[in-house]
Amino acid sequence: MVAVIKTSNSVQRILNYNEIKVKEGKAECISSINFPLELDRLNFTLKLNRFRKQASLNENVKRNAVHISLNFDPSENHSKEKLNEIAKVYMEKIGFGKQPYLVYQHYDAGHPHLHVITNNIQRDGKRIDLHLLGIRKSEPARKEIEKTFGLVKAEGRKAKELFSLQPIANHKLEYGKAESKKAINGVLNKVLFEYKYSSLPELNAVLNQYNVHADRGTEESRVFKNNGLLYKILDKELKQVGVPIKASNFYNRPTMKFLEERFKINESKKEIHKSHVKNAVRMAFYDEKIKSIKKLAEKLENEGIYIILRKSENGQLYGITYVDHKTQCVFNGSSLGREFSAKGILGQCQTTIFQQGKYYQKLNVVSSENIKNSELAENSKNNLTDILVRPENTNNYVENQFKQKKKRRLRKGL
Repeated sequence: MVAVIKTSNSVQRILNYNEIKVKEGKAECISSINFPLELDRLNFTLKLNRFRKQASLNENVKRNAVHISLNFDPSENHSKEKLNEIAKVYMEKIGFGKQPYLVYQHYDAGHPHLHVITNNIQRDGKRIDLHLLGIRKSEPARKEIEKTFGLVKAEGRKAKELFSLQPIANHKLEYGKAESKKAINGVLNKVLFEYKYSSLPELNAVLNQYNVHADRGTEESRVFKNNGLLYKILDKELKQVGVPIKASNFYNRPTMKFLEERFKINESKKEIHKSHVKNAVRMAFYDEKIKSIKKLAEKLENEGIYIILRKSENGQLYGITYVDHKTQCVFNGSSLGREFSAKGILGQCQTTIFQQGKYYQKLNVVSSENIKNSELAENSKNNLTDILVRPENTNNYVENQFKQKKKRRLRKGL
């Protein structure tokens, strides 16, 4: 289960969104908690007035509307009773159990999910603190609910259940039409809430694989100065197609403020998965064929790890990012250590080539020595053979014998 919390200064807008979905047959209001009337007797006006009355208890709080979505795995098919119980337990654990809230079940996505509308003004006029609510209360509640109700965990899914989105078609799309916005929204809903990224470049490393890009603009632009964010569709050369769409125009409002909170949540989640990428890279270099980053990338793709290279305008490599689709984590190379940075990987590729060169050079030296030793051995063998088959010189032996007899004769005569 994945929980997403949004705040707003207009509860009417949030209520409108869900009620329109009901009229279109794409949603159903399945529960009303802490309302004076039963669900079947509540109309739009009664629902809206209940939230407005609660908000009037503290008019100093401007962003008093809270919109929560609870998202389940596509393989799950829960009854309305179970969904209501899950929503009830979740709201109690995050401190909203006594607040008025409505639960809507939506049918307009590829996975089952709920939308919950409430506000953060309590009966005594005090507000419920929303600062880092996701980290402090929502995440622990989510994990506990997954165990209690036997839900598919948001972390540690099997490889076959992982990301299966197809890239957006590589043709020019006309912006402003529903299909273009819907295409981007489909990618964002999957990537934003399931992948673990801790910076905008890391997020784009995943989005770019599906022809989507999140852009803050240049530092001099109005978008950047206002901490804004634009989403673009890219073509196959990763160039922008058409006009970007503001983050605030999407229902989930994936703005920079939203992303910055996700960065904090994901930073700690990624730590336990670093070793998977490190080990995969180290093992890859045991292969003698790895002589370039391209070969390394091909090797790692078999492990579900994709490499994204960051190059300057003149083509010089200055950064590397690893997207691990198995653990759904994104890592900047330098965050894993020096040997996994762009400079470190280039160095290892060069070292591999150098070591292989030395290896073959050594083989040549050994071969030469073997040939030389063989020649010496052959020469020694020939010399020994010559000695063994050389005929004896008997002339010297005969002369000495004659000389000896001559001496004896001289002695006898004396």
